[in-house]
Amino acid sequence: MTFEEIKIKFGIIGKSKEIKDLVDITAQVAASDISVLIYGESGVGKEVFARTIHGMSNRADKQLVSVNCGAIPEGILESELFGHKKGSFTGALENRKGYFEIADGGTLFLDEIAEMPLTTQVKLLRAIETKEFMRLGAETVTKVDVRIIAATNKDLQREVEAKHFREDLYFRLKAVTLSIPPLRKRKMDIEELVKHFIDNYSSDNKIAPPQISNEAMDLLVSYDWPGNVRELKNTVETAVALNKKGSLNLDSFLPLLRPREEEKSIRNLPVYLKKSPEEADRELLYRALFEIKKDIMELKDLIYNQRIEVESQNNNSQPADILPLDQIEKEAIRNTLEITKGNKRNAARMLNISERTLYRKIREYDL
Repeated sequence: MTFEEIKIKFGIIGKSKEIKDLVDITAQVAASDISVLIYGESGVGKEVFARTIHGMSNRADKQLVSVNCGAIPEGILESELFGHKKGSFTGALENRKGYFEIADGGTLFLDEIAEMPLTTQVKLLRAIETKEFMRLGAETVTKVDVRIIAATNKDLQREVEAKHFREDLYFRLKAVTLSIPPLRKRKMDIEELVKHFIDNYSSDNKIAPPQISNEAMDLLVSYDWPGNVRELKNTVETAVALNKKGSLNLDSFLPLLRPREEEKSIRNLPVYLKKSPEEADRELLYRALFEIKKDIMELKDLIYNQRIEVESQNNNSQPADILPLDQIEKEAIRNTLEITKGNKRNAARMLNISERTLYRKIREYDL
């Protein structure tokens, strides 16, 4: 299949060299059963490439089962993956197949693999290597033939060093690695993506697709898109939904974008003109929340890196001006919950962690 044929069949949008290289690698590895680990920031389209690998493989006529490891509570993830026998635990009212059995003969896509608990990682590794496992409460093994594709937005090597991810599982998964670059590093794909999202939204909602001005397109291309393709899609669809003029211009997108870095650095939160006081206040609040999130993430990364450096030197003493990471993390979570007035979904989004991880941290820190 040619590059254009693959794009059309599997919904890959873009014409940059980075996308072409990824499609080439995808086509090469698809025919084998080798494990694939897909790296990329949140929203870059990791699942799109997982579907493409499966769709071009010899397993295409079988099922692709997608599992978001970060969205399933820690206590039931093992049961979801491997299934259980009736009566194996409270609430197990009947026998149930897990995702491994459902995907037998096909592909199992494990998204957010870094969020998987260490105890489950042990059983996952065994299931991958032996192609067999035991349901919870079962006394016999179940054999399966499943190809594994995993994805993460975290540096798994760093997670291994921090003892958050098993090294043996990491090496087993990374047989082939696909790294999907963020949208800010392949800006030539943005125009094609914007037109695609406008046409799709308009078609789904049975409206005439609005025209987009050159100035508006330039704005979208120049923006860094920290949320990548997912953020671009949401922004374009929101602009089309709110559009009443049949055309999209600068004013259609400016209120929907986060402030640029130079605006953040001087802490000057702009209010766009020709807006009601309520709209202006709401924009100020959103921008303030985005800034707080950025500060929290930068602080966590700084402390984490300092902690790793200290541990790597086998020096048990800590400089007086460095607080323990768990104390910084606890305060970051506490402050974010106060900002969101206890809304855990918004707090998890601001902290860039899954809701499951947030709930676990709240219990751990007794917040």
